[in-house]
Amino acid sequence: MSDYYSANRKRNLYDKNSKELFRLSRGRIDDFLTCPRCFYLDRKLGVAQPPGFPFSLNSAVDKLLKKEFDIHRADGTTHPLMKKYGLDAVPMNHEKIEEWRDSMRRGITFPIDHTNVLVTGGVDDIWIRSNGELIIVDYKATAKDGEVSLDAEWQDGYKRQMEVYQWLFRKNGFDVSKTGYFVYCNGNTNKQAFNGKLEFDIKLIPYNGDDSWVEETILKAIECLKSDSLPECGDDCDFCKYWEAVNNAKGMLDRDELYQTAVNLIKNQKTITAALIQGKLNVGYARAARILDELENAGLVGKGFGGQAREVLEIQS
Repeated sequence: MSDYYSANRKRNLYDKNSKELFRLSRGRIDDFLTCPRCFYLDRKLGVAQPPGFPFSLNSAVDKLLKKEFDIHRADGTTHPLMKKYGLDAVPMNHEKIEEWRDSMRRGITFPIDHTNVLVTGGVDDIWIRSNGELIIVDYKATAKDGEVSLDAEWQDGYKRQMEVYQWLFRKNGFDVSKTGYFVYCNGNTNKQAFNGKLEFDIKLIPYNGDDSWVEETILKAIECLKSDSLPECGDDCDFCKYWEAVNNAKGMLDRDELYQTAVNLIKNQKTITAALIQGKLNVGYARAARILDELENAGLVGKGFGGQAREVLEIQS
């Protein structure tokens, strides 16, 4: 993993004073919605979350689907899947189609006024109706029992992805249908044997997008990056929860060797002061104050106000 991950990245960082355009991708917008703090650490300070390994099988499905639809794109014909679902469209044959698909280096882009931010996104496909209206298309692959759908909470990210792409194409002056489509490929595991071949059931799932949230979210993400303060964590960020647990564990390892003695001391007390700990444990006042702070961090005593005694909270035996 170390060949693919730098814990302190120096490139692609946001600088509001830079004359170079900062690329804010569709995926990073979703990161901001998930956790502003992790987004800030990544895009502003260069401390990104360790990446997962790529899903090579999903990438292979995407590549083959593009090849398949490209045959109909070149011929200007309707794909059988479109005919099956009664869709009046063909794959769009446009000189920039490969550029729009290139999410890493190019993609479909739009600059944000009065900033150095360029919003980017790499689409899987664009179809076009006979009336010239564009349809945003996204490929997905999975292997599950039963019918695939877009009902799971974790698939909300797929929907936001679609809406960002719709927003980008509208900002570039295209007439875009509110209905996008997911070409969902579900691996069929009900066969008697593998025989070196995995077959997929392919379903076309429509989704009516609403991009009204996109621009406001982009502006909030930019303001987040402009700030000199670390933002709050997301409500359900696994990485932030992990680091909170790490810091708590580290705090336990770094505790004073008399910490447990202090815990036993306060079990029979209603209030506690640093002076009392100092006298009972025969330590200096500064050390006693640190032990008291450790008890507070552990949730065993209340917050201190000056030199006032702190309330001893309920201690589990």
